[in-house]
Order: sequence, then C-alpha cells, then structure tokens
Amino acid sequence: MLAKRHWAGLFSCIIAVFTAASAFAVHVTEPAGAAHGYPGLCDISGKKLADGEFRQWAENDHLNVVITYRFHDGQMFEEKARFRQERELVQEQWSWKELIHGRPQREFAADFSSGMASLHISKDNKNVSEKIEVEPGRTFAGFGFTIALSNLRKRLLKGEQVQLKAVGFSPFPTLKPQVVTVTISHGGVDRMRMGGRTPKGDRFIIHPEIPFIAKLFVNVPDTKIWLTNPAPVGFLRWEGPIVVPTDPMIRVDLLSGSKSGPADAEKK
Repeated sequence: MLAKRHWAGLFSCIIAVFTAASAFAVHVTEPAGAAHGYPGLCDISGKKLADGEFRQWAENDHLNVVITYRFHDGQMFEEKARFRQERELVQEQWSWKELIHGRPQREFAADFSSGMASLHISKDNKNVSEKIEVEPGRTFAGFGFTIALSNLRKRLLKGEQVQLKAVGFSPFPTLKPQVVTVTISHGGVDRMRMGGRTPKGDRFIIHPEIPFIAKLFVNVPDTKIWLTNPAPVGFLRWEGPIVVPTDPMIRVDLLSGSKSGPADAEKK
C-alpha cells in the first residue's frame, strides 16, 4: 500500500510539474533586433506568386514588424505586429490585410492589450469584433510565432514540446476570432531549394489542438516554420494557410527566386 501511495504521489508531482511548465510564458533568450529582407511568397508547389519586403526594428522599447507581399495583378498582403521584449516575449498587436489596387478586401486584427479581435470581409459586408482570452507571453499570432520559436529553439531541440495559444479566425460554426491551444515541436533538420541555394534549417511544427466536433466540419492544417541551422537563429521558411484554415496553403522563403523546392530531410 505504501509503495502504491509512493508511486501515485510521484506521478502526481510529475503531472503537476508538466502542467506548470506548459503554462510558462516565453522567456526572451534570443532578442530580435533590426532586420530588412526581401522574401518571396510561393504557392505550396513552389511557384513564385509575389515579391515581399520584411522590415523589423526596435522603437520605444517595442519590436515592430511589417511584412508586405506585392502580386503582379495589383493584389497585396500586409502583416503588422508589435512586441515587448523584456524578461518575457509579449505580443501586443497583430493585423493582416488583403488589398486589390489599394482597396481592402479582407482585414483581420487582434489587440492583445485590450483582448479584442476583429475581421472585415468586403464582399460579404461582414464585420465581426469579439473579446478573446489572452495570456500575455503565451498568446501569439502570425509572425509572432517565428519570434517565439527563436526563443524556444533550444528547448525544442532537446525534444521538449511546448503549448502556446494562437489567435486565429475559424470558419466553424461561423467566421469569427478564436483562440486555440497549439503544440509546438521540432520535426527534424531539412535542406530546401530557394534562391538558387540549398540552405539547411530546423523544421518546427505548430499543431492546433482542435476539438473533435470542429474537426468534423473544418480541417485545420499544421503550420511549419524553418529556422536557420546552425545558429545564430533566423527565419528561413514558413508554410501554412494564408490566414483562415480554408485558405490556400502557401510558402514564404527567406531567399526569393523564380522557383522554390520542397524541404528534404538532411542526410546524416
């Protein structure tokens, strides 16, 4: 009986430690600084669709990110984000716009400080604004996950899985803002063709933990992000749906070229 109680107590401690660890905020281990680049946006097969510009800079104790993608037909994507980098990484704002010849078509936004998220769809005259539950230091959106991964990289490379919260926009049961738990893990080391080169990167998988009932109505694909290998760490590639889970899957490469190749496991 004492042995059973001993093991039961030990397992309870392990569960408590794991639960506490999963609730930790993202600590800043790799502070991000100024950066300027010109990524390429491709379809998931590697065909280039748009030229991008990436800008990142620090101002008034905040890290700002602006990413734009310009298509040849007058379409444009624009993503903006703002963070605090102190002891913990905290995302404060995120927005994403789709424009055609300067006219907004779809707009999504989240204000992490007020806990409000909104969307606007021009063709459907749809406007939604709702309160969301934000855990500062654990809730991210868009490019925020790339910055979070940079700070979690060492833990993930050791085999740890980390759960965070993601702000998204679910089409089920109706299109609206939603916060879901995501499990992040290291998927391996790959080489990929981009910009006439084959750089090596660590593949990280962001897997949404979707309730069973929702899975019957909508497929929410994993998002994959590659960071440079070896360190120092930096963005290399991103793959996932544009914004909404039902959007087409796309690929963003650090090195822009006319054709992008798949990621192949690194040969040992």
